[in-house]
Amino acid sequence: MANDHSSKGLAQWTAEVTSHLPSLSKPQAIVLALWSFGMVMTKACGLTTVAVFLASLLGQKENSVRQRLREWYWDAKDKQGAHRQELDVTPCFAPLVRWVLSWWPAQEKRLALAMDASTLGERFVVLAISIVYRGCAIPVAWVLVPATEPGAWKPHWLALFDHLQDCVPADWTVLVLADRGLYAAWLDERITKPHWHPFLRINGGGKFRPEGETTFRRLTTAVPKVGSAWCGRVTCFKRTPLTCTLLACWTAGHDEPWLIITDLAPEQADVGWYGLRPWIECGFKDTKRGGWQWQQTQITDPDRAMRFWLAIAVATLWVVSVGGEADAALPASSFDDLPATHIARRRTTKRTRPRLLSCFRRRLLVILAAALSGAALPFGRFYPEPWPIAAPMGSSG
Repeated sequence: MANDHSSKGLAQWTAEVTSHLPSLSKPQAIVLALWSFGMVMTKACGLTTVAVFLASLLGQKENSVRQRLREWYWDAKDKQGAHRQELDVTPCFAPLVRWVLSWWPAQEKRLALAMDASTLGERFVVLAISIVYRGCAIPVAWVLVPATEPGAWKPHWLALFDHLQDCVPADWTVLVLADRGLYAAWLDERITKPHWHPFLRINGGGKFRPEGETTFRRLTTAVPKVGSAWCGRVTCFKRTPLTCTLLACWTAGHDEPWLIITDLAPEQADVGWYGLRPWIECGFKDTKRGGWQWQQTQITDPDRAMRFWLAIAVATLWVVSVGGEADAALPASSFDDLPATHIARRRTTKRTRPRLLSCFRRRLLVILAAALSGAALPFGRFYPEPWPIAAPMGSSG
């Protein structure tokens, strides 16, 4: 028999999904709600696991639910019956961003995006752009390509940014962070097209020329030792010159310095903001062993997998919003009261405020407690933390 309370929660979640993703047909939105709801409740994205849970919840046959879930991400030609539609997830990318912003504080007009690639064995490479938030990452645009397929990633990245065009109000500050393996001149140019701001790490093998100087020098001379920092307007790269701001620092505990280029003025940016970028790696972990168990998927077709990632993105959005709300409600002393030998103290850094549980894991406890107590299932809001800032260091010219 169906659980009346949980069924009501599912109905509420279906209404949320339908209202925020208007490009989906009603049947597509309903099955997406089923997928994401089942993933959240079972902490798994496996077809059988989610189908068994939903069948028990709704009082339906397992095979019927399983087939309905599976056909959702299939090509139209593979589905049963007439007038079957094929799901195109790309029109959902900009609405996903707007969904997050609709739950964002009105006075906080800053957003940090990170871009990175993640592999699933020798099967897929996921190229993703995610909103980073409280140590987590919410995918808002992605493409999956076969891991063994040759070819450049440039067209894929450009297409992802095209899908996100005009999804953030013009008066917002949008930062786009990427690790040094992704830097390219065309990427810097594409990020600035909608007046967003690149925050891209580069390798130290190139050269730069500080504003007002006539000769180029190696990037490594900007911060030659641990404890040094430098920032200023420069011309970077001698062969393909780029006028930009260079932010550089070398902190204890790092083998190499951070060398960051951005179009922001030196007084408008802080090199510590680059500490937001690793959160996308935490997001990839949440899709796998830390959360949805994506590494166990049996899907081998990249088009099907790309559609399936919409369920992962929507489930993650819900989870992180609930966990973030609970995280933000914690008293400031929750960390300070820990013993000096507690593992959380040993793992913390000066760049970010430590948390005892990730937003992702915290939501599991919050939603489970609501389900067991009979309370209304929570649908959260976003409470951004202050962006990290670099600790003061001696400067080096």
